[in-house]
Amino acid sequence: MKPVRKAIFPVAGLGTRFLPATKAMPKEMLPVVDRPLIQHVVDEAREAGIEHFIFVTGRNKGVIEDHFDRQFELELTLHERNKRADLELLENDLPSAGQTSFTRQQSPLGLGHAVWCARELVGDEPFALLLPDVLVKAPRGCLAQMMEAYRDAGDATNIIAVEEVPPERIHMYGVVGVGKTNGKAFEITGMVEKPKREDAPSNLIITGRYILQPQIFGILADQTRGAGGEIQITDAMIRLAKTQRFYGLKFEGQSFDCGSKVGFLAANVAYALDRKDIAPEFRAELKRILGM
Repeated sequence: MKPVRKAIFPVAGLGTRFLPATKAMPKEMLPVVDRPLIQHVVDEAREAGIEHFIFVTGRNKGVIEDHFDRQFELELTLHERNKRADLELLENDLPSAGQTSFTRQQSPLGLGHAVWCARELVGDEPFALLLPDVLVKAPRGCLAQMMEAYRDAGDATNIIAVEEVPPERIHMYGVVGVGKTNGKAFEITGMVEKPKREDAPSNLIITGRYILQPQIFGILADQTRGAGGEIQITDAMIRLAKTQRFYGLKFEGQSFDCGSKVGFLAANVAYALDRKDIAPEFRAELKRILGM
């Protein structure tokens, strides 16, 4: 079995749901407490053992590259002011030399097209795909849980993270059918993109974390446009499932859709309340605001 060493982060989106905040700043750089969204997701990938971080970018996304590079003026200032804790924090967040790659998605043709843009950087090996606007807060990272399921599943398998949603929200997501269990995972019997409530095969939705085999690139190369006139990764996975096994993993943890304003604000509250350094004061402020 080939190990999963590389991860794709599609960061070319325009972030229109967060205008005007994202007019000049990428949505992936919006902070959840004091760390950008993209840093949280990269941390999750690193915890899972990912060695090569591949960012599919677009116009006006150069600040993401800068974030994962050294800032010599800042480091010099912190050193002169004896801010050792801050220097150590920056050092720990920085990938090693050669661990990051950046490629462009010149046209907004959807998630499937963004993944296809990374084909030469991934090569002929399995890879992880993490959507940066989905945060999963868990004692053990979502991708690390998926890696364990991947090792148990065997060669030429694909893993998708799934979670339950209320029936009234089914129509908003990609939904999977549930087959036989295999350890903590289960066989996926089918995938449907945004089905009607009565047509959904289950209440388990695709969450934004994937482990995929490289054969998906050949499928994406001629994948026709789907919903929204975009090349959809779900459509390509449905085709790949005809020749390869797909497993779903109902992960432990709570996800936050940070592409929505409510999800982003909820993530900030949840992550802040989990911080020992600010939680007591923040909790008091919440009570004051809510009049409790």
